Amino acid sequence: MLQSDTLKKRAEKARKKKAALGEDIEIEKFEQEEAGEHEEIESLEELPEKHKETILKVGVEATGAGRAGSFLQIDQTGVCTSCSSESIELMNMKNALEKYDWLNDYMWKAVAVDTDKYTAETALRESSGYFIRALPGSREIFPIQACMFIGDTNVSQTVHNIIIAEENAELHIITGCTTGSDIQSALHIGVSEFYLKKGAKITFTMVHNWAEQVEVRPRTGVILGDDSTYISNYILTSPVRTIQSYPTAYCQGENSRTVFQSILGGQKDSVLDIGSRAILTGKNSSTEMISRAVSKDQSQIYARGHLAGKSPDVKGHLECMGLVLSDDSLIYSIPELEGSSTDLELSHEAAVGKIAEEEVLYLMSRGLTEDEAASMIVRGFLSMDITGLPPELAAETKRMLDLSLKGM
Repeated sequence: MLQSDTLKKRAEKARKKKAALGEDIEIEKFEQEEAGEHEEIESLEELPEKHKETILKVGVEATGAGRAGSFLQIDQTGVCTSCSSESIELMNMKNALEKYDWLNDYMWKAVAVDTDKYTAETALRESSGYFIRALPGSREIFPIQACMFIGDTNVSQTVHNIIIAEENAELHIITGCTTGSDIQSALHIGVSEFYLKKGAKITFTMVHNWAEQVEVRPRTGVILGDDSTYISNYILTSPVRTIQSYPTAYCQGENSRTVFQSILGGQKDSVLDIGSRAILTGKNSSTEMISRAVSKDQSQIYARGHLAGKSPDVKGHLECMGLVLSDDSLIYSIPELEGSSTDLELSHEAAVGKIAEEEVLYLMSRGLTEDEAASMIVRGFLSMDITGLPPELAAETKRMLDLSLKGM
C-alpha cells in the first residue's frame, strides 16, 4: 500500500522499531504469507451460522437490517462489500486506490508510516481494509458496519482504513472486531485514518471481542477541519492477550470537537493499555475523554489520556474512573495535561477504588447473592451514557454494550 519510494524507505527503517507503549511483539512468529485465502460473498447472510452468531456479539448484523452498508474482512481477504446508500462510498482499499489517484494524498497523513514496527508492517505488506467516504452535505442516518474477523490460528492480520467525511457530511460507523471460536493465537494490526472536512461529523463505535491469546495493535489518527465533530465509543470487556491503542485526534480546525468514550473490562490475565490523545491547535477547539475501567482476576489496565492545548481559547477535560475487583489485578491511570498557550482550560479527574460494601449488602437484602450483587454493580458502573449519537444509534449502541457486559 505504499505509493512512493520515500514512504517505503521510511517504513523499511522502522521495521524493527518498538512501539513507545505496550509489550513488544515478535511479528515474525505469526503467519503472514500463508494467511488463508477466503472466497468473496455477496451478503453476510451467506456466512456459516456460527460466524453470524460471533459477529452479532460485536454489533454486526448479518441481515444488514438498519445498516447503510457492510464490509467484512476475514484474515487478509476482503470477502464482502455492499452499500445501499447513495450518499456513501464503500469499497475495499485496493479498489479505492485503483479508482481514485487523489486517495494517495491521504495515505499515511493522519498516522505516520514510521510510527513503529506495526505501522511499518502494515505499509510494507499487501494489506486489506476499507475506504469510506461520505459525500458533501450528506446525512445518512443508518450506520455503515465493518467487521475485522480472524478465522485462522496464528494469522497476522493487517488492515489499513481511510475514512473521509466531506464538507457538512454526517457519517456513522459501527466496527466489530472478533475471532473464530477455535482460534488459539493471532495478531491484529489495524491502521485507521479519519479526515473530517468543514462542518462534518463522524461517530465511530468499536466493539472488540477477541480470543484470549490474540495480540492487538490498532493505530488511529483523526484530522479535523473547521466546525467538525468526531465521537469515538470503544467497548472491550472480553479477555485478550494484550492490546495497546492510543488514538490521536488533531483538532486543527476552528471550533472542532472530539469526544472519546471508553468502557474497559479486564478479565483473566489480559493486559489492556488503552488511551486517547487530543492535540488542540484550532481556535475554540475542544475535547472530552471519559473512561470506565474494571479489573478482575490477574488483569492489568493502563488507562491513558493526553490533552495538549497549543493555542488560546481551547478546552479539554479528561475523566477516568476505575474499580479494582481482585488483589491480583491492576488499574494504572495516567492523565496528562499539556498547556502551551494562554487562556486555555484543561482539567482531569481520576479515581480508582473498590465496590462499596454497603451497596452489596443492600442488594443482598433484596434477595441477590453476593456475586449477583457485585455483578450488577459492575455492570451499572460500566453502563455509562453514550452521548452524541442519533436516538436509534444510541439505542443500538446500548444494546451492544449490554451484550458485551454479560460476562462481567
